[in-house]
Amino acid sequence: MRAFHGTIVVIAAACALLAVPGPAWAAKTLFTTDFRLEQCDFSDVGRNAYFSIEPGDQLFLTGEEGKETVEVQITVLNDTREIAFETERDVQLDVTARVVEEREWKDGELVEVSRNFFARCEQTGEMYYFGEDVDIYEGGEIVSHEGAWLAGEEGAQPGLIMPATYLLGSRYFQEIAPDVALDRAEHTASGLEITVQAGTFTDCVEVTETTPLEPGAKSVKVYCPGVGLTVDDAVELAEFEVQGG
Repeated sequence: MRAFHGTIVVIAAACALLAVPGPAWAAKTLFTTDFRLEQCDFSDVGRNAYFSIEPGDQLFLTGEEGKETVEVQITVLNDTREIAFETERDVQLDVTARVVEEREWKDGELVEVSRNFFARCEQTGEMYYFGEDVDIYEGGEIVSHEGAWLAGEEGAQPGLIMPATYLLGSRYFQEIAPDVALDRAEHTASGLEITVQAGTFTDCVEVTETTPLEPGAKSVKVYCPGVGLTVDDAVELAEFEVQGG
């Protein structure tokens, strides 16, 4: 995903997210880390109200961060990735995840390309995040893979990227890769109407992201029904293509 910019107690019964004691980095956070993934059959296609892994869907966001013009293109690719890992209860899972590519430019120069791996739980409609490959660019050359992680490697576990039901106040980890990627989400507003370059959208929801790796930093995103990510801090949706939409 786009690099984190500094720029519940969970209602468990309602959203099927069970808060349990977690590792040291999760202590005292009250963000869900255990999602009972062994109860899911996973699909590499589909969507819920605020998130899509339908091949061909594409979002283009743009805006100003400081003195820089930032452009972000998110594309659901035809590619998939096979991922094997053990759940919190030592159940082996083999998941075929959809690849969603994210490209970011600053002042016209490519700065990052990430290939993110998502799959949909058929039983709940929730979207889960299984890792990402990351290429960081400077002057047209790859200089780093900072932020890359994969479920099943180095203690990493899948996180929840978007529940099927938005519950105000819900808190959960989106990425669970100790010392690498520990983004977590809190549902902070709903029923929003917003106007961006791509149009006016209603019934939108706000998600505030933080990470224990950068105490005090936060990122605010807005998702709208049928479209998905519409505002990401200083950038906003300018164009989009939704298959069948």
